[in-house]
Amino acid sequence: MATEIEAKLKVSSLDPIRARLKACAAQRIGCVLETNFMLDRPDQTLRQRDAALRVRGAQVLDGPRPAAKLTYKGPAQAGRFKSRQEIEVEIADAGQTVELLSAVGFTVTLCYEKRRESWRMNDCLVELDELPIVGAFVEIEGPNEAAIDFVRVALGLAATPHISQSYVAMLATHAQESRSTDRAFRLGHIPPS
Repeated sequence: MATEIEAKLKVSSLDPIRARLKACAAQRIGCVLETNFMLDRPDQTLRQRDAALRVRGAQVLDGPRPAAKLTYKGPAQAGRFKSRQEIEVEIADAGQTVELLSAVGFTVTLCYEKRRESWRMNDCLVELDELPIVGAFVEIEGPNEAAIDFVRVALGLAATPHISQSYVAMLATHAQESRSTDRAFRLGHIPPS
């Protein structure tokens, strides 16, 4: 059973973080435009358990092509950073997987796009994320809290508060507050950085 440990930090601009990554000799992996489909049973069984089922596909903007993935995320675990069980498998086609899951009773509860630029720094994966409505974020995923803290300090983000709320929760809150029935959040075309 794999456990994902990550810090999510809201930033006003990704440019200073990108500059710090370069200055720290971090390795740039590439950039993609993701489409994320969140699924649940009609009775919201997964949401009620603080769990999630996601199908993710990606269009490459530059760098290697990541595999499409089906991911289960378990309930949040205690800790300073967001930590939860994660089971992830590669799939051949995101659209067909969504169709298959719909055929066996799951429904798409939310769909959102995200521009993600990936970097490797020490033992951590650093993701520079841009989302519609909610803005820009830095996610630092690592093997433990100490490794994540090291990268936060190196990137000048030590004083930036960690956000435990998921992108899905942020977008769902926006839809609810704006009384929108639309559950699809698109970025439109964003050129590679």
